Amino acid sequence: MSRLIVVSNRVPVPDKRGTAPAGGLAVALQSALEARGGLWLGWSGQSSAEEAIGPLKMLKDGNIDYALTDLTERDVEEYYQGFANRVLWPICHYRLDLAEYGRREMTGYFRVNRFFASRLLPLIEEDDLIWIHDYHLIPLASELRRHGVRNRIGFFLHIPWPSPDVFLAMPVHDEILTSLTAYDVLGFQTAHDRENFADCLARQGLGERQDEEHFSMGDRTFIARHYPIGIETDEFATLAQRAAETTLHKRMLQSLDGKRLIIGVDRLDYSKGITQRIDAFETFLTRHPDSQRQVTLLQITPKSRSEVPEYEAMQRAVAEQAGRVNGALGTVDWVPIRYVNRSLRRPALAGLYRMAKLALVTPLRDGMNLVAKEFVAAQSEEDPGVLLLSRFAGAAQELKDAILVNPYDVEGTADAMARALALPVEERRDRWRSMMKALRANDVFTWCDRFLRDLSTGEPKAGALARPRMAAVGGRTPISGA
Repeated sequence: MSRLIVVSNRVPVPDKRGTAPAGGLAVALQSALEARGGLWLGWSGQSSAEEAIGPLKMLKDGNIDYALTDLTERDVEEYYQGFANRVLWPICHYRLDLAEYGRREMTGYFRVNRFFASRLLPLIEEDDLIWIHDYHLIPLASELRRHGVRNRIGFFLHIPWPSPDVFLAMPVHDEILTSLTAYDVLGFQTAHDRENFADCLARQGLGERQDEEHFSMGDRTFIARHYPIGIETDEFATLAQRAAETTLHKRMLQSLDGKRLIIGVDRLDYSKGITQRIDAFETFLTRHPDSQRQVTLLQITPKSRSEVPEYEAMQRAVAEQAGRVNGALGTVDWVPIRYVNRSLRRPALAGLYRMAKLALVTPLRDGMNLVAKEFVAAQSEEDPGVLLLSRFAGAAQELKDAILVNPYDVEGTADAMARALALPVEERRDRWRSMMKALRANDVFTWCDRFLRDLSTGEPKAGALARPRMAAVGGRTPISGA
C-alpha cells in the first residue's frame, strides 16, 4: 500500500494528548494517514519577514509526519487574504460584486503554490499518493508536474464550483482551469459542481470529455467525480447523547424555561445568509405573534477572517441586526435572539443541536455544509428536531427530507419556520430516519475511502478505515461549511 501525502493550507496538528483540534474531516484524513503511513504538509499559521523563513517544522505522531512551513507577511497578504479569499472565494460563491482582482495578489497566489511545491518535492517518494485540498492550492499539481513528479495526485474542492458565466469572469480563469487538468482525480461536492466544471472546460475548449466522468488533456486523462463529504455520523450521535448529561446542557435547558430552541451555527461569512435568516426569523415572529415568548433563536457565529474589511463590516452588521430585533420584539424576560460571536467545543455544540427543535441552515451558497449533517446526527430518535435547509447548500442533494427553502425569499423562509415547528412527531421521525440513513451510508470515512480508492487505481483494494476513539472528536468544531 502506497504512502499518503495530504497537503492543505492549514494542518490540524494533534495536541499533547494526541487530539486534533478539528472534526470529522481531520479525523478521517488522520485515519487514512495512520493506516498507510503518511505526511501532512501545510502552512503553520505563522508569518515572518522574508529572510526569516526557516526549514520545515517536522512533528511526528504515531505513523504520521506533520510538515509545517511559515510564510512571509507578503505571502499571507497576497496569497491567502488576497487572491484566495478575495477572488476565488467570492467567485466560487457567486459573488462577483465582492471579487477584488489584482495582478499583485494573483502573482502572489501562484508564487506561494510554487513555494509549497518546493517544500514538498524533497519529501516525495516514488509510490506516494498525493491528495491536495481546496481552493488555496489549485495550481500545486501543475507545479509538481513541471518538476517531473509522476505520482498520482488528487484534488478535492470543499467549496462550490460556479457556472461558466460566473467563473469565466475571473481574469485568470484559463490558468486556473489548466492547472486542474494536471490532477489524476478531481473531487467535487456535488454532481452539479462537476457539471459546472465540465461546462467551463468545454466553453474554453480545454481537453475532451470522454464520458460523464473521464476527461483528456493532451496525452493525459483524468477523472472528475462528485464525492459528497460526510461526518463521523455514529460517533457524533454518541457525542450528542453524552452531552445531554452535562452541566452546560442542564443550565441551558433551565435558562430556556420551557421555550423551544431554534439554532443557527455558521462561520461569519457573507455566503452563509445570516442577515437574511435574521430577517426571516423576525418576519416569522411578526406573522405569528403567538410564537413570541415561546421560541428563542441561538445564533452561534464565530469570527472569521477579521483582517479582511468585508468581514469586519459584516460582523458589525449582524450584531446590530440582532440587537435591533431584540430591541423591537424582546421583553424584560425574553430575548428573541441569543447571539454568540465565538466558537464552541464540539461536545457542547452537539448537546445544543440535540436540544434544538429547529435548525436554520440557510446559506446563500455552500459546497456542502456539515452543520446540517451534524444537527441530524445529534437528534433523539424519539423526538427529533427539524432541519430547515437552503436548497443552495450541497447537503440538500442528500438530505432531501429536510424542509428546503430559498434563503433569498425571506417571507417564504419565515413561513417554512412556522410549518417546521408545527410538524407532528411521526412526520419528524420519518424525516429524521430517512436523513440518518443517508448520513450513515456516506459518512466521512466512506468519503475518504471512495476518493483514495479512485486515486489508488492499480493497487489492491484497501480495507475500510478504522474508526477512531471518541477522544478524537472532542476539539472545536470546524465551522467552515465544507
